[in-house]
Amino acid sequence: MRGESRINKVLTAVRMFLSHRIANKAVPGWVLEQLYEVGDTRDLPAEAQGEGGGMRLRLRSRHRLQEPESEVDRASDEEVVAMFLACRSARDRLTVLLLSRVGLRPGQVAGLHRCDAHLVPDSRSLGCDLAGSHVHVVRRQNVNGAWSKSRKSWAMPVDCLVVQAFDQYALERHEVLGSGGSDHVLVNLFRPPYGAPVTTEAIGELMESLSRRAGLGRVITPRMCRHAMASNVTDAGGSLDEVQTLLGQKHPGSPRPYLHPARSRLREAVDRVPLPRALMQEAGR
Repeated sequence: MRGESRINKVLTAVRMFLSHRIANKAVPGWVLEQLYEVGDTRDLPAEAQGEGGGMRLRLRSRHRLQEPESEVDRASDEEVVAMFLACRSARDRLTVLLLSRVGLRPGQVAGLHRCDAHLVPDSRSLGCDLAGSHVHVVRRQNVNGAWSKSRKSWAMPVDCLVVQAFDQYALERHEVLGSGGSDHVLVNLFRPPYGAPVTTEAIGELMESLSRRAGLGRVITPRMCRHAMASNVTDAGGSLDEVQTLLGQKHPGSPRPYLHPARSRLREAVDRVPLPRALMQEAGR
């Protein structure tokens, strides 16, 4: 049977088709009311009505199934290390670290350009005022179709492990391509077209392959690695606003679904709550 997500996609296509036919007078207008709950902006708060002041219609689909929320677990440190050790190239090791240690999405990893990596202590010579090693995450059109979900650009600090992985990959890439190849950071080194940027799909396939090669009992996805990075930051004492900024998220509540606190930290959180000794003594009487 078709799942809720598949049914909703079919319904969306049907609504778009009928809306087009209504606009072209091929279907009577009353059909629109059967497809959508129709309203206008006059019933919205003043601050939500926009600057134009004119009335605009709002349409909410009547027929839509509630889709079950899919929970995404974090990748454990042991799983990430096992996948890292299962890598057969410096490029793949860098990919794993960019996902799990930096917390980038696959589209952001595949969309990194060499000019985005500032891996020196002082980046002023590169035209950047930020101190310390970091990578710039930029939303741009890429020839490999990679796309950053975040509209804004931001700089992501990276640690010595990531810098070392960049260095080792740079040597590996130079041995294969010399000074050639795409301006993208991650490119094809072991199959044609050599020097072409890797795709987002290739990163997903790599993680699936590494999960099997490492002998893990489940497939570790890039999203699970992103959750691991966010959770590790909070386990180390990081705050929600720090996680939000590191992940390049705008909404204050965005990081919460990404956080999976370690069980030991949950125990420590409970133990930190003071005991109401007076109430306990009174109950004991």
